[in-house]
Amino acid sequence: MRHVIALDVGGTGMKAALVGAGSVMPDGHSSGPPALLHEARRPTGRERGPDAVVESILDFAAELLAYGEEHFGERAVAAGVAVPGIVDAENGIATYAANLGWRDVPLRRLLGERLRGIPVALGHDVRTGGLAEGRIGAGNGTDRFLFVPLGTGIAGAIGIEGRVEPGAHGFAGEIGHIVVRPDGVACPCGQRGCLERLASASAVSLAWAEASGDPDADAADCAKAVESGDPRALAVWHTAIDALADGLVTALTLLDPRVLIIGGGLAEAGETLFVPLRAAVRERVTFQKLPEILPAALGDTAGCLGAGLLAWDLIAATPHSAEPTATDTATDSGSDSNSATATDSNSATATDSGSDSNSATATATATATDSSEVTA
Repeated sequence: MRHVIALDVGGTGMKAALVGAGSVMPDGHSSGPPALLHEARRPTGRERGPDAVVESILDFAAELLAYGEEHFGERAVAAGVAVPGIVDAENGIATYAANLGWRDVPLRRLLGERLRGIPVALGHDVRTGGLAEGRIGAGNGTDRFLFVPLGTGIAGAIGIEGRVEPGAHGFAGEIGHIVVRPDGVACPCGQRGCLERLASASAVSLAWAEASGDPDADAADCAKAVESGDPRALAVWHTAIDALADGLVTALTLLDPRVLIIGGGLAEAGETLFVPLRAAVRERVTFQKLPEILPAALGDTAGCLGAGLLAWDLIAATPHSAEPTATDTATDSGSDSNSATATDSNSATATDSGSDSNSATATATATATDSSEVTA
């Protein structure tokens, strides 16, 4: 059965699937749910260092390739991989990720070698998740959408006619670094008053922990307290919603989306979030067209499903390329596919082990973009 490998790499875990051919439509829409032929999860092993993380990814992908051969009678025809941080998708480089500790990893090449030459697509985690939400999730059938997951940070994916716009330099959609409160709380990116410092799930968790006096309290606890009418929780919640509405109105003024899709951990509060958020956005628009504001539909599977879409898009873009067979064992004899530190100046060994997402010494660009490592 024809299929692709889909792999979503997060800060602590990896989600993977073998995705069947009938599940996606390269023209941008789908008439049915994805055909997930096989699903698997495992930890990234980041506590063992960036080289070990890369090796874990390569091993996981190889196991998925073997599973497809054994259970479906043929090799995967392509692979799609979504990773956090700064991503050079065009050249297949995982440029920087603070929470994984890597720099300039030629992940597309390493995966291609380990997977015996099948084509590999590499994408940014939030944009890849947005691709799935736009085509087969909450935005299915919509020509213009903005996907905004609210998790550890805040980022965005700008959807246009079934694809996601990366921008000229791969940084499009960094809505979390719109300044909504000038001279507000400092952000690791170097600015003050950034949206994600006020309205992300982690920002709400910090604010509620302080307001409640419980250092272990989080955003989910705050939402429950809001539902029970706790005035301290209501104050924290509305501060976050006001900031979020300000940032979203700036985004919709610039982008004019038809649908605004909100995901991530904070969106799990449901109508406790969406009722006041819709009202706050409505109050702020003047000449702008108010988009439909919807909860994300795919949950934490969006990144994995989006990776599958990337793989099928890659196949669709090269329809005359030769596809591998189960007996094809061709390898690059000059490469060591078992090493995450393959000889390349951009290998996983070129890592600054001292990098930290909270470090003031990190470059503003790297830190700003890395904040989009959003947890669902």
